[in-house]
Amino acid sequence: MTYEEALQYIAAVNWKGSVPGLERISELMRRLGNPEKGLKFIHIVGTNGKGSTAAMLASVLQQAGFKTGLFISPWVVDFRERMQMNGEMISRETLAAETEAIRPYADAMADAPTEFELNTAIALKWYADEGADIVVLEAGMGGELDATNVIPAPEAAVFTNIGLDHTEYLGSTVEAIARTKAGILKPGSAAALYPNEASVCAVVEELCREKQIPLYRADPNVLVPLGHDLSGQRFRWGELTLELPLLGEHQRKNLSLVLSVLELLRDRNWNIPDSAIQAGIRAVRWPGRFELLGRDPLFVLDGGHNPQCMDALWEAANTYLAGRELTVITGVLADKDYAAMYDRTGRLASRFYTLTPSNPRALDGRELAKLLEHYGKPVRFCESPAEAVRLALDATPKDGAVLAYGSLYLASEIRAAFFH
Repeated sequence: MTYEEALQYIAAVNWKGSVPGLERISELMRRLGNPEKGLKFIHIVGTNGKGSTAAMLASVLQQAGFKTGLFISPWVVDFRERMQMNGEMISRETLAAETEAIRPYADAMADAPTEFELNTAIALKWYADEGADIVVLEAGMGGELDATNVIPAPEAAVFTNIGLDHTEYLGSTVEAIARTKAGILKPGSAAALYPNEASVCAVVEELCREKQIPLYRADPNVLVPLGHDLSGQRFRWGELTLELPLLGEHQRKNLSLVLSVLELLRDRNWNIPDSAIQAGIRAVRWPGRFELLGRDPLFVLDGGHNPQCMDALWEAANTYLAGRELTVITGVLADKDYAAMYDRTGRLASRFYTLTPSNPRALDGRELAKLLEHYGKPVRFCESPAEAVRLALDATPKDGAVLAYGSLYLASEIRAAFFH
């Protein structure tokens, strides 16, 4: 099987979409000999911030000398971003070989696995084959019935910012969603919690008490801001200075969560020196999250795709892009609360260019253009990301800025068009 054949197989039309449940992934892993049972994990759930938190943790653990796997979704630049080891994506040849090895087991199942379940199985088998010391595992959607929850009790169950998203699957209130995500809590683990609203924290705290799981609460106030610019942020943490390349106040909160997880791991006898924390945070890279692509004019890319992301984006834009004429390139998925998404950030724009992301769930860019007209700014639908990037750069003065946001799927296309 070639790499291209592997991708075709993984994305084949006969695979189902989002179908919560552990029956299929459990059966597939059993057929493979349950390689996940020999691994240690940091399991991350939440609505926002999972990827950034995972990237920071993986970077620090690698700097501490551990062979560190990283599993994320979705990808931004290359499909293989989903499966990494010590900062390197799985090779094309290895992905093809692992997919070919799993294929007969998946094909033999009466109830075929979903695409995400297949990705999860490939990754878990690869991490086991490679002898990973620890795997930072980002859940896809939810927690209790997410395919990643096939793993045994993790070293750390990590809860990032929890808000309203995927309500048709997870629940109609943040408390219900928190309870669903807290399904990853297993006796023998410890947990770390982002500074969520009180009702969300209460749900996680209650379930931790029931399962006698120690809970570490993140506190952003342990990080004293020392300065920031478009290259990153600096903080004082105790006696240490931490340099974080990721921008925005929300990343300060994510970093405080990461530090809570590292405290948890140290208490569980993982040797993580201060020097590894400093080096790992300084080295972290995470494309598509308020990422600076160009400076003449400023061109910023963000994969924000729900109202919570828009709050963070609004704050970051007002911090780093204040006073600049702002051109917005945007596109969204139709199942997102896009009216609420644009209620704040839409008011920042001087003009809009809309796109239709390459995803079956995408909102037609023409329909989005009509929605954005009520802000009273020029709006133009573009047929391609390349057209939108070209027109936006032409329309934006040198002291202005271009901000592209709305979907991680769109971020991948915009990034490719910008660097083409």
